[in-house]
Amino acid sequence: MQLFTGRPQDVSNRLERETAVYDLLDRLHIPFERTDHEPADTMEACSVIDSVLGIVICKNLFLCNRQQTRFYLLMMPGDKPFKTKDLSAQIQSSRLSFADAEHMEQLLHIRPGSVSIMGLMNDTENRVQLLIDRDVVREPFIGCHPCVNTSSLKMKTDDVLRIFLPAVHHEPLFVTLPRPDARENV
Repeated sequence: MQLFTGRPQDVSNRLERETAVYDLLDRLHIPFERTDHEPADTMEACSVIDSVLGIVICKNLFLCNRQQTRFYLLMMPGDKPFKTKDLSAQIQSSRLSFADAEHMEQLLHIRPGSVSIMGLMNDTENRVQLLIDRDVVREPFIGCHPCVNTSSLKMKTDDVLRIFLPAVHHEPLFVTLPRPDARENV
């Protein structure tokens, strides 16, 4: 794997959903680094990518309530475990579960294994609430997929929060998810 600055020069073999991300980042003047790789649809597969980018890629989970009327995109550190009970009370939504692939495609125009904050550019009706674990914003950079899991991006956290999110009309709700060792001390 190699680290590149910005978009690929030749996008003819890239999916439209990926090139749309690069187009938007370029329009917003958000610099980014990129690496291309084999499909990475688990956090374990992302560990090698992490070392190339020099960061820990965010874990992005697409969730919904039991009635499938409220949808959430949760960004959290890739090395932190997720338990629905730790999140449910903070967002006043019990019975959270993973949303299905159909809703993911309909709302974010992405497929399972490629969930990313970049998909919010496709949620023009703001049906997906972005949830960000506070540990994510403590880091200077965010790593994510450009709506496909064969490339990964590294961007400044500040650029994502102050430029990207306002441009796609999404305001994050910040949450605090415990680390396993923090639970043991409670």
